[in-house]
Amino acid sequence: MNDSKGKISFFENVNRNFDRAAQFTSHPKGLLEQIKGCNSVYSFQFPVRTSKGLEVMRGWRVEHSYHKLPVKGGIRYSENASEDEVKALAALMTYKCAVVDVPFGGAKGAIKFNPKNYSVTDIEVVTRRYTSELIRKNYLGPGVDVPAPDYGSGPREMAWIADTYATFYPGKIDALACVTGKPVAEGGVRGRTEATGKGIFFGLQEACDNANDMKKLGLNRGISGKRVVVQGLGNVGYHAAKFCQEGGAVIVALAEYEGAVYNPKGLDVDAVVKHRKETGSILKFPGAKDLPHSIDALELECDILIPAALEEQITEENAPRIRAKIIGEGANGPTTVAAEEILLKKGVMVIPDMYLNAGGVTVSYFEWLKNLSHVRFGRMDKRFEHSAFDKIVQAVEKSTGKSFPEEERKLITKGADEIDLVNSGLEETMTSAYNQIREILKSNGKIPDLRTAAFLNAIDKIATAYVELGIFP
Repeated sequence: MNDSKGKISFFENVNRNFDRAAQFTSHPKGLLEQIKGCNSVYSFQFPVRTSKGLEVMRGWRVEHSYHKLPVKGGIRYSENASEDEVKALAALMTYKCAVVDVPFGGAKGAIKFNPKNYSVTDIEVVTRRYTSELIRKNYLGPGVDVPAPDYGSGPREMAWIADTYATFYPGKIDALACVTGKPVAEGGVRGRTEATGKGIFFGLQEACDNANDMKKLGLNRGISGKRVVVQGLGNVGYHAAKFCQEGGAVIVALAEYEGAVYNPKGLDVDAVVKHRKETGSILKFPGAKDLPHSIDALELECDILIPAALEEQITEENAPRIRAKIIGEGANGPTTVAAEEILLKKGVMVIPDMYLNAGGVTVSYFEWLKNLSHVRFGRMDKRFEHSAFDKIVQAVEKSTGKSFPEEERKLITKGADEIDLVNSGLEETMTSAYNQIREILKSNGKIPDLRTAAFLNAIDKIATAYVELGIFP
């Protein structure tokens, strides 16, 4: 579907990438059409009384694929939300879950409003009213559809959703598993807030660890020392920048909607964020050059560019001016199909969104498991591990006649906390998934890029699920 100016819609952009990968499969046309299309689209409006008076809000919930249940996907609060955008994001969630082997179908939701223009009380009223609409149509539940935060929403809103669901289903033992991204005190899991950004770091770290791939780009192995530009300082962009910086990368530019700041010697991420909170703007940061538009930062010379704002930021128009050697897609759909074709011809490595920003749904899966099991990760085995490790250290000390320093001993014998297990699971997931995608790319000389390889990986897994369900022969 194209708009009046001939621009390809976001959902069509996703489907074109799907079609590019599908040609490398032998799956029947009917099965491919089933995988590609949205299973269910719920579009609705609802009245709410806010501090501005009685208003009618527009909402959506799209469940893209039922090959595995529950379906999973965030809820976006944005005045620019549209049905096409929600369908595209739901489709990406299906493929994303498949790529990282998280057993969910894809979904997405949105409310067309800007929370910045409303009070906290108003936002709560809108959230609870939206939730009740989903419940009424059976679009919410631990085994049915499990939302999460997205642009404009966060842990607070997820707690309201969980509470509303529990009110409708008093005594339902697994009620907390109806939504993820909750505060830890309300059933959330440690590490969920930073999960997407940390997953981006793990993915980039794995990609940069391949010496042959880096040599082709004219780069050294490893993420340390690489110049990084990050567009977007929301939850995803901030944590991606922070973890890359802690990993030794040099953050040369940071961009937000009011503009960007650039310093080839590097920026302190936390200092820039503090400056923005104090002044209301990222601009005029001491020692940095101001760029008037956020999108200007995309064209800076760097090793890694992380677009972590919104979709369709790298287009056919600005792609020829992109000077990054690696693009790590932190946002959903930041690169159009036409733009990627230009980038690939220039030899740019594009690490696709459907893999790279899957850290959020991966840790959401861990939270869902925690809610279903009703026990904190590490609670039952932390002390056991500590005791076992301590006995090993004692045996080593006894056999060698030497004692470990106290601090070193504590590190060796420490049992795993919840955050340790979450981070370990996230790193394992991102590392394994990248290697699966790269292996598909390298084993078939006809596959042109990592995105096509990722789609092919997802399509094959989803097709297998449908066949095993007996829906297709």
